[in-house]
Amino acid sequence: MTRPRVALVHDWLTGMRGGERCLEVLCELFPSAPLFTLLHVPGSVSPIIEDRPIVTSFVQRLPDAARRYRSYLPLFPAAVRRFDLRGYDLVISLSHCVAKGVRVPAGALHLSYCFTPMRYVWDLYDDYFGRDAGFGVRVLMPPVAAALRRWDRRTGSVHHFIAISRHIADRIRRVYGRVSDVIHPPVDVGRFHVGVPQDFYLVVSALAPYKRVDLAVAAATRLGRRLLVVGTGPEEGKLRRLAGPTVEFLGWRPDAEVAALYARCRAVLFTALEDFGIVPLEAAAAGRPTVAFGRGGVLDTMTPLPGMTPGDGGAEPPTAVFYEAQTVEALGAAIERFETADGAGRFAPAALRARAERFDRPRFAQRVREYVERRWRERGRTERAAC
Repeated sequence: MTRPRVALVHDWLTGMRGGERCLEVLCELFPSAPLFTLLHVPGSVSPIIEDRPIVTSFVQRLPDAARRYRSYLPLFPAAVRRFDLRGYDLVISLSHCVAKGVRVPAGALHLSYCFTPMRYVWDLYDDYFGRDAGFGVRVLMPPVAAALRRWDRRTGSVHHFIAISRHIADRIRRVYGRVSDVIHPPVDVGRFHVGVPQDFYLVVSALAPYKRVDLAVAAATRLGRRLLVVGTGPEEGKLRRLAGPTVEFLGWRPDAEVAALYARCRAVLFTALEDFGIVPLEAAAAGRPTVAFGRGGVLDTMTPLPGMTPGDGGAEPPTAVFYEAQTVEALGAAIERFETADGAGRFAPAALRARAERFDRPRFAQRVREYVERRWRERGRTERAAC
């Protein structure tokens, strides 16, 4: 078969987060593919992404879109549907919002790498539009969200879904009624090094309500443990008021400094229910374990201390201590269990790094390339059988 003409579709380009790390690999795999996106803030993503044709939607031209683009959420479906992808044989969307809803030309193959169904109107609706939102938003958003949910369920243009974790595969099944394959996002192991741990815990997170950083701050304050918090967000003022003298807020830090903090921390505290969660793998790449809320994507990436639930730990070396409830008490008890296990030498830096290497960037690239090639070959066989 001839090589396909490929188009990439991504929700928006406003910074280098986990989704953009995945997109970067797709850009390397398909260097000549143009990128269609609702909004592009020039200079906000890596040169690998920037150095290609980028086609934006009318959202780009809306007032103050670079800062307030989420305010235009009701317009996103119309914006993504207006992209003209005629002439492309293979469309790969990377979607946590509307990218998977792009119109695909007749006969083209559409593969959607799904970070989650539209989080703003499903699992995290209350975080974005609940009691902390303005009165007007709380009044107007319910019918808008209902309409967006109806639109989001329309997945007919997607031939195959790829989920970032088993947790998201289950959500795709519940929301869309679709089966999906799983390819985990990458961690760039080469960015991290193993160091000598010091006596502090570390949080690396956006300071948003659903991240539950308040649990880490409260537990560290109650136990008198030193905690460094890397990240910014709307919860920062509230968290500072909650914090005792052992908690320090570092704000945003460049990648190299964050890598050094990983290498020196005693353990990372991971308090959110995450779709995947790259932070525990980054910690493991630096040879450090994680104390984690044992739900969501972390079940795919971490091996819990044996005898703990959820998860049984099995025969593999442990990389984390899980706790079962998002409470200060449960997290505090897990920290104390970790300290006992760590004192007994249960967490080997070499084993932790080996765990992270299973998710390394080259392996992600290989899995994606092999998956796309397989689906393209299957399409060719189907076309020949139909002739």
